[in-house]
Amino acid sequence: MGYYDDTEHGRRQQKKGSKVGYFFTGLIGVIVGALLVWLIVPSILNTGSNNTTNPVKTEQLSTEVTTDVTKAVDKTKDAVVGITNIQKRQTANDIFGGAFGGSTDNRDSSTTEESGSGSGVIYKKANGKAYIVTNNHVVEDADRLEVTLPNNKKVEAKLVGTDQWTDLAVISMDEKYATTVAKFGDSDKLKQGETVIAIGNPLGLDLYGSVTTGVISGTERTVPMDINGDGNADWNAEVLQTDAAINPGNSGGALINLAGQVIGINSMKISQSTVEGLGFSIPSNTVIPIISELEAKGKVQRPAMGVSLIDLTEVPAFYQKETLKLPEDVTEGVVMAQVENGSAAEKAGIKQYDVIVEMDGQKVGSSVELRKILYSKKVGDSVTVKAYQDGKLVTKTMKLTSTISK
Repeated sequence: MGYYDDTEHGRRQQKKGSKVGYFFTGLIGVIVGALLVWLIVPSILNTGSNNTTNPVKTEQLSTEVTTDVTKAVDKTKDAVVGITNIQKRQTANDIFGGAFGGSTDNRDSSTTEESGSGSGVIYKKANGKAYIVTNNHVVEDADRLEVTLPNNKKVEAKLVGTDQWTDLAVISMDEKYATTVAKFGDSDKLKQGETVIAIGNPLGLDLYGSVTTGVISGTERTVPMDINGDGNADWNAEVLQTDAAINPGNSGGALINLAGQVIGINSMKISQSTVEGLGFSIPSNTVIPIISELEAKGKVQRPAMGVSLIDLTEVPAFYQKETLKLPEDVTEGVVMAQVENGSAAEKAGIKQYDVIVEMDGQKVGSSVELRKILYSKKVGDSVTVKAYQDGKLVTKTMKLTSTISK
């Protein structure tokens, strides 16, 4: 019995001691945890406070980048200006006249307004004038011309001359406003894939002096041009093709090479939703002789026949047979719709309704081909012409006279 009691008493003492040990162990854990919290939290709070008062500074680097493109642009950009075409617009007086304080007469009055804008390139200073080359369509029908300079100053300009066949024009302003004069390069030396830069004012003067880059896509391209607005091609313009962006307002601006030389005057762009990167520029070697003649004469003197032309393909088969009396195997040529009295054609014996099929040994299938041959000649040159006259093939010699192109 005593043994049993001692054992039970020992067990109760052991259980009592275990409970006390657990209690003190837990109490010590709580105290240690509290101390850790007390020590760590202020450190975290202080660290956050330090980040707020002492932010980490980011180093900003400044690097000036200079490339062949930027050098070329710097040489020429100030020679490219904006051109505004200002025209008169007729306005009728208020039909109520003096009832509202206005004039009581019924005469029309006019006001001037901006008709359009484009770009131009200062290429020469002489005799107190600065000469600017641009496109004919930029200055066409203008009553006044205004030049916008790189510093946004606007000055009056005068028309010197235009040529619709090459879409070129020359205007002038006081030379004191020209700070930079562009230099022409040799467009015949351009290579396909060569880097070029277009400078101009796309979509108006708000984007003045915009620069786009690209390459020469093609050096010997021809683009049909409708000169008289009848919907038919009158001329094939020889142009440079580039993928540098050329938009409305870029017309008349510069296409330059990496030497900063003007190798083209931007003129045309195919604007279709399905076509991108297809721009055209008049080669500098075409531009230089034209603007020189415009400076001297205001117009370009070209040889003339004194006739009006219709392509044979535009004439119905009935009239080809009954009026022109052509053999059935003749399907191409140029019909003389009219022959002016005293003209080179009349003096050579060419008559109305003759059909020219050859000029100076070259086949003539259209009026475009005829003009290309004709305009390669000089005033006073003699050319040999083969034509069907009343159904018979005849040969005539014609001495070319002069005409002044518009």
